[in-house]
Amino acid sequence: MKFVLGSENQAKLRAVIRTIERHMGNSTVSSAAVASGVSTQPINDEETRQGAINRAVAASALEHTYGIGLEGGVRMIEETMYLCNWGALATPEGQIFTAAGAQIPLPEELADEIRSGKELGDAVDQYFKKQNIRLSEGAMGMLTAQTVPRDVLFEHIMQLLIGQFLYHKTSRS
Repeated sequence: MKFVLGSENQAKLRAVIRTIERHMGNSTVSSAAVASGVSTQPINDEETRQGAINRAVAASALEHTYGIGLEGGVRMIEETMYLCNWGALATPEGQIFTAAGAQIPLPEELADEIRSGKELGDAVDQYFKKQNIRLSEGAMGMLTAQTVPRDVLFEHIMQLLIGQFLYHKTSRS
């Protein structure tokens, strides 16, 4: 089987490769830049999930194969802003599987930056005085003292997606 990740982000790609190698032997993984079709900073679960679906569908259409979309965003619960992350797997037949990942609250200073219109990745870079955190440990990694870096977070989402896919395949045969 061939899988295409709808992003060239290296943290996301590492997560996809590890999961596919572990659960889908003799498969290949590539990546392609595709549009999420949502705002650069998704602000709720629905928009973040839709971004993942849009990426998966677009990646699947590139080579009529299995597309994967992984999208990070934020959401509000009462007065607290949380990180949220979603994934989607689209089959060549048009079936779509979705899954969400862990969520943690953002420090109020980061939430204020996002409320003022800044993208999470830029706000996190400024907050931690580093560059391109989204390509490595991500906000989740920085805010969990590296216990859950971004690729591990997305690897868990990938396991949920592949698990649903495998269950669906075996339950229908």
